[in-house]
Amino acid sequence: MHSLPHDHTGARIKRLRLERHLTQTALADLAGISASLLTKIERKERPATPYVVACLARALRVDIGTVTGQPYTAELRADQLDVLIRPIRQALDVYDLGPDPEIHPRPHQLLADDAEAFLVAVRAGEIKQVAAQLPSVIQEATTAAHTAPGRDAWLLLASLYRTAYDVASKLGFYDLAALSLARMDWAAERGSDAVVGGMYRYMRALTYLREGEYRTGERLVQLGLRTLAQADPSREREVVTGQLHLGAAVMAGRSKNRGRADGHLDEAERIAAGTGEAVSTHWLAFGPTNVQVHRVSVLAELDEYGQAAQAGRGVTIPKDWPKSRRSHHYAELARAQMWTGDLDDSFQNLLRARKAAPQQARYHQTVRETYAGLEAARRLLPDSFLSYGSWLGA
Repeated sequence: MHSLPHDHTGARIKRLRLERHLTQTALADLAGISASLLTKIERKERPATPYVVACLARALRVDIGTVTGQPYTAELRADQLDVLIRPIRQALDVYDLGPDPEIHPRPHQLLADDAEAFLVAVRAGEIKQVAAQLPSVIQEATTAAHTAPGRDAWLLLASLYRTAYDVASKLGFYDLAALSLARMDWAAERGSDAVVGGMYRYMRALTYLREGEYRTGERLVQLGLRTLAQADPSREREVVTGQLHLGAAVMAGRSKNRGRADGHLDEAERIAAGTGEAVSTHWLAFGPTNVQVHRVSVLAELDEYGQAAQAGRGVTIPKDWPKSRRSHHYAELARAQMWTGDLDDSFQNLLRARKAAPQQARYHQTVRETYAGLEAARRLLPDSFLSYGSWLGA
């Protein structure tokens, strides 16, 4: 059940509730939230937080995407991005068929240069460009790895599968994102790299974060940390370890466990003090800035929106930070400011999120839910607010 004209999360929740013959009180009880909050969400008077969406999805026995309306098919079609998904899926499907006799791969270094360029481009917000070029390179690298198997060939393929995950998750195709991660794990095992194995578990944990399965996500984090402990000591290992702690902190925050969240943030901060800013190490953007940004996210997940907004104002984003991460931070800060009633600053940060990475922001659930929260107060906002909504397809 995907997005429709004038559709919104509250309308989808109401439709799903009525299909199951549930009253608002009954669904609220099943989800563990207040009936008054559910009423306001259905009326589009309040946006649904990720925690509430996860609770409602579990109660309705559907996945998160069914509630949020992802992927946003109408907008994807308008941007001509929908036609780029099927070739990626097809490229992932041939992973175990051996060399393709009709494909003649370029030398390894040229393929590796493409894989690195894709990682950079995704973080610059160039999702459409990468999605168009990725399938053919995956097929080349697949044939190359089967023709001359070796550590470097398998890890190159794992990197390309990671990019497929990045593209799919940013566009809301979470089934394809999960498949991409399974392929990444398959290739990383053949490359025998503990650091890449730890990074795979971090990304897999994020899929459970999106689905509201926090306990499973936390178990994956712990498995990832044990996997990384098998790697030789290095800055690379420390960066991925620190990023695992940041992901775990958000997960703990969303499950309303402040003590555990603070513990993971403190450990990430300790590691970041040693690594410094490591923007390009596996393109995770780990470092002191990312720890600060995650503190804002965790406070918002804990419903401490005033503290999150205050902490967000103190973050200075380095010039070389990836545009995708910059956009994500502005979206998180906008959400916190919306909840504290700071409407003008909230909308300004939505504009910053769009400017930093427009393709990402257009399909970002936090951007859309924050816009929905601001819409009720649009008379207090500038005329450009409505044009932003038209751009989102809201």
